[in-house]
Amino acid sequence: MSLDVKEKTEVRLVFMGAAGVGKTALIRRFLQDSFDPKHRRTVEELHSQEYEVAGVKVTIHIMDTSGSYSFPAMRKLSIKNSDAFALVYAIDDPESLEAVKSLREEILEVKEDKFTPIVVVGNKTDRRGERQVSTEDVLSTVELDWNNSFLEASAKENENVLEVFRELLQQANLPSRLSPALRQRRETFPKDNATRPPMNKTNSCSVS
Repeated sequence: MSLDVKEKTEVRLVFMGAAGVGKTALIRRFLQDSFDPKHRRTVEELHSQEYEVAGVKVTIHIMDTSGSYSFPAMRKLSIKNSDAFALVYAIDDPESLEAVKSLREEILEVKEDKFTPIVVVGNKTDRRGERQVSTEDVLSTVELDWNNSFLEASAKENENVLEVFRELLQQANLPSRLSPALRQRRETFPKDNATRPPMNKTNSCSVS
């Protein structure tokens, strides 16, 4: 079965948002199924993951960007070279939502395309008691006003993390068959965190 001509076999996803909202934690949870509660400042890291789906190799590049705004040139380059964007805020930090709004405007300006694939992610749902950002308000703004996708997630509790990546890949027009492959990939992870190798900037694995 051949790939649809409209489907890509390589895609670059970029995670953007204010510092400390959990961008790295979401990526780590997806790639390694692990969680580190300590916040470490990220400048920019690229992770590459290769899958084999129905005999076709599909490569996903995941760019983890800095939450600092002191690298505007680097951020613009990340935007220009990426196919789909996860804009992450923390549900207990209203200012991080304002950062998402600014980043979305910058993305649309750089890409010059109002239909650029964007998924807004409200992370840290494990902090329900400290919530300061209303789900309903963000949902209304993102889906009705912006016409983008919205999900809430928790890297800590592994809630909706896979769905975030699935939505990004679907919007980036990767093969639909990749969706079950991702789940299968995740189910092959060992249960014991201690047996997992450290997170590398480049990873490769095959899933059939």
